[in-house]
Amino acid sequence: MQRGFQVVAISALVAGATLAIRADVTPPTQAAEIELQLGHLFFSEGRFPESLDAYQHALRTDDSSRLREARSGVIQSALRLAEYDIARVHAEALLKSSPRNAEAVSLYGDSLWASGLFEQAEAKYKDALSIVPELARGRHGLARSLLARSQVDAAMNEAQAALLLAPRDLEIHHTVGAIYERMHKYEEAAGAYSNYVNLLPNKDTSDKAIWSRAEIGFLRSFGQRIPFEMDPGADTMLYTVPFKLVNDKIVVRAKINNRGDQDFIVDTGSESTVITDTTAQRIGVAPITYTLSAGVGEVGLRGLQLARLESLTIGSLKLRNVPCIIKNPPLRNLPIRERESLSPLALGFSMMIDYKAKLLTLGKHLPPEPMDVELPLTLYRLATVRGTIDADHQVNFVVDTGGEVISISQATATALHRPAQERRIKLKVYGTSGWDRDAFLLLPGVDLAFD
Repeated sequence: MQRGFQVVAISALVAGATLAIRADVTPPTQAAEIELQLGHLFFSEGRFPESLDAYQHALRTDDSSRLREARSGVIQSALRLAEYDIARVHAEALLKSSPRNAEAVSLYGDSLWASGLFEQAEAKYKDALSIVPELARGRHGLARSLLARSQVDAAMNEAQAALLLAPRDLEIHHTVGAIYERMHKYEEAAGAYSNYVNLLPNKDTSDKAIWSRAEIGFLRSFGQRIPFEMDPGADTMLYTVPFKLVNDKIVVRAKINNRGDQDFIVDTGSESTVITDTTAQRIGVAPITYTLSAGVGEVGLRGLQLARLESLTIGSLKLRNVPCIIKNPPLRNLPIRERESLSPLALGFSMMIDYKAKLLTLGKHLPPEPMDVELPLTLYRLATVRGTIDADHQVNFVVDTGGEVISISQATATALHRPAQERRIKLKVYGTSGWDRDAFLLLPGVDLAFD
């Protein structure tokens, strides 16, 4: 009974404060302070839309320290809501007002990272650490940067150092889990993700906690099995297979669980091997749990099944205990049926495509080849390269062999501030999450450079 009374009392206090700060008689400084405290409360409860609103109201103050605190809250809330433009604008303002503040520099790095500008973010994390070497968020940012460059051991060292400095920072626990997953240490990854879930606000009811627990269950379902297991010495060899081009997509033949060969699209825009529900039922691949997948199309976040292939064979390369996604429930009203796909990058291999000879070569380490252009590549969930649009707008592009055209996001197109008289021709584009009703062809196009 006493606990119930406390909850009611706190709710009444919050409601009263909200009413008070809207009144004209409240001094601006006092109103900003109340909003700031509300922002902290909402943020701690995982109520990020409310915390963002409160922090934005708290910006109406002349107190420089309170202004910095409120702006930091705006940035962190916006990042959790995927409002990356809001985060970038306020992170730039915070950095301008406090250029030697390590936390401000690191937060700016976080906003760059969320926008996909990984190299620029890494530079800011290093700047922050040059000011305060034991800054947890700086070490965490550097850990993610190292992971994106596939330096997993160095990434783990930085992440563990960050965890010692901030053991209750849930994002650091999640990054530790991601590093363990890249190392194929699934039990350790599950433990790190469990720590992440335990630190989530409303961990018993939030959707984020539910989906995270499903991922943990999937990782632990491997038990003593070694993910992506190969025969001894197989990781030192090169594997070359023929492919055919179908609608500008690379298609190879592969076997699931030693059954007959079938077509797989080579799709580096996917984080996992993907099979259809029809194939899963035919071969007897049983789903283990569900996951959420974000993709292009009106469905947006799509619920799919997670499963494990006993084996996947591509030419003479054979992998055992391969995680996969089953496209179930399937999408309806598509112009063509969904297809199986695989990404050599997600399987842990580098790849070389010879379009003239129509040969695909896979290997853990590829020999040096003569080249006309070489671009630095980051691999954080997906492979990306840095590009520049219209000479001054830097963005990262996903290296997507499953796509048929070069595409930019709606947010990037808006940020270009192109003349209103430009032609925008509606296109009927289908992605992994269905029909993208907002897709259009921008004419006369954009200038694009890669460096």
